[in-house]
Amino acid sequence: MQRIRVLVVDDHRIFAESLAAALAAEQDVDVAAAGSAPAALRSLDRAAGDGRRFDVLLADADLAAPLLAVPAQPPGPAREAVPRSCPRDGIALVSGLRTSHPYLRTVVLADRDDPRRAAAALQAGASGWVAKDCSLSRLLAVIRGVLRDETHLPPALLTGVLRELTAARKHRSESERLVESLTPREREVLRCMVAGLGRKAVAERLFLSPHTVRTHMQNVLGKLGVHSTLAAVALARRAGVGPVELETAAAAASVPVP
Repeated sequence: MQRIRVLVVDDHRIFAESLAAALAAEQDVDVAAAGSAPAALRSLDRAAGDGRRFDVLLADADLAAPLLAVPAQPPGPAREAVPRSCPRDGIALVSGLRTSHPYLRTVVLADRDDPRRAAAALQAGASGWVAKDCSLSRLLAVIRGVLRDETHLPPALLTGVLRELTAARKHRSESERLVESLTPREREVLRCMVAGLGRKAVAERLFLSPHTVRTHMQNVLGKLGVHSTLAAVALARRAGVGPVELETAAAAASVPVP
């Protein structure tokens, strides 16, 4: 009998352990529980290193981000971001696992039906969205189904999720069209903006004057039809524009120009 290895992650420890105990009663299921995203990541890495990787992750949609002791930092673009290793919720955890553990099937457990968040979970790579109060037999059917590459949603959510996914595709195509209107230099500037760099930092990395960077930024906002850097960054993200690689850019900036 091929056994299914399941990891439950929920910051309500009693719920996680109770669900794990119920699943463990199945003859073909091995299950463990984690009380936070970092604990889940450690369990996944350890299991993969031991050659006993998990097959399915059940993640709480409202998984709380860990509280971090963040040292005082100067304001502005140089401010450090929260480490990517600390997902802000279960959907963010699923998104990160798509790259770090691509073999893993993920199912999001939710307290309430929410078409927008369910659509976001599917876009992040989840194979299912299931109510926390569903029956054990239903949950087991979902676990076994996602291992057959099925996608599982409550029937009541299907129409709403399809509407959200259609709208997201429309927004993405419109955003992509706007980004394509930018010149190559303006796209470079936009990628720097996505990385959170200010005008002076962009000028240093692209070997331009601050005045020239300001002009490029104004052109970017105008062509994208937005009025702020935050709106430009949000549109760029929808279009799939990633941030400039800061390490690469920093290394390039250190190379003397002949």
